Amino acid sequence: MADNFRLFRLGFVLFVLLVNNAICQEDARSEMVPAMFIFGDSLIDNGNNNNLPSFAKANYFPYGIDFNGGSTGRFSNGLTMVDVIAQLLGLPFIPPHSQASGDQMRFGLNYASAAAGILDITGRNFVGRIPFNQQITNFESTMNQMRNNIGASDVADALANSIFFVGMGSNDYLNNYLMPNYNTKNQYNPQEYANLLAQQYNQQLIRLYNLGARKFVIGGVGLMGCIPSILAQSQNGACSEEVNQLVLPFHNNVRSMLNNLNTNLPGFRFSYIDIRNLFQDLLTNYRQYGFSQVNLGCCGVGRNRGQITCLPFQTPCANREQYIFWDAFHPTEAVNILFGRKAFSGGPDVVYPMNIQQLASV
Repeated sequence: MADNFRLFRLGFVLFVLLVNNAICQEDARSEMVPAMFIFGDSLIDNGNNNNLPSFAKANYFPYGIDFNGGSTGRFSNGLTMVDVIAQLLGLPFIPPHSQASGDQMRFGLNYASAAAGILDITGRNFVGRIPFNQQITNFESTMNQMRNNIGASDVADALANSIFFVGMGSNDYLNNYLMPNYNTKNQYNPQEYANLLAQQYNQQLIRLYNLGARKFVIGGVGLMGCIPSILAQSQNGACSEEVNQLVLPFHNNVRSMLNNLNTNLPGFRFSYIDIRNLFQDLLTNYRQYGFSQVNLGCCGVGRNRGQITCLPFQTPCANREQYIFWDAFHPTEAVNILFGRKAFSGGPDVVYPMNIQQLASV
């Protein structure tokens, strides 16, 4: 544990020095922000689950087949959306909290964990995972080390200008409310459950704010009724409108929650990525974006290649750039690039009330 703390200290000493002294090097990147800190689930996990006793892992081929470095733990054939956003911000890929050390950490950390949820109980069927509350606690430990060794005011300045990307909520439906071994559906109707999630989510974002976060990028939940895992359960192969409607109250609650936080917390700024609208546009106009497969996983087993997710050393589809879905639950690199670029510079129909490029500049 002491060794880990020393590594944290070393890495963030370098990070804060970079920010506060504006070190200029000939080969330096033009970073729009000092750093990015990432919290979420398997859509943006890049290796934090690798060493956990968990069934939610992607550190094996063919995951990462198109990523320079292979199967790092990303649940994709290549880049995730936060990888794309980091590049557009002028940052390197943000390393996973569980693996980073020293100079690697100066541009931020990724705390995301596959199967994680807003609720601590979410994802227990996968055994090991790091719920959002614990991700925040991990970040808090990192910040305490920084404040003890650098000084609170310097750390506050750096954090206030950094991007905090949070993408939570999908597992609270897929691996909680919709799971037969959970009693959640019997305890809450859809609106009550959405209210519970939003209440918890609100408190968690305030925790991050109190730790110094000011610029938030919030990734919404998508059209989960259209992913291969849900399509495989459908009798007619069509998107489940029941599931899409189930998640809609949470989508609406999150937008209201963010507007309230923006009003009530001094300095709070946000970009809300409307993944629901992005997916609706993609599914409607997929051919215009160069896709041909909208309801099959590129790698998986069973109906829609969505009944069993991508197995170790399974041969995936060859034309991956034409698939929307990589496996039963996750989009391909091609979709992550498309959505990342739209989140970075798109209009208010897909990223509200400002895009990430604008958020980085305020």
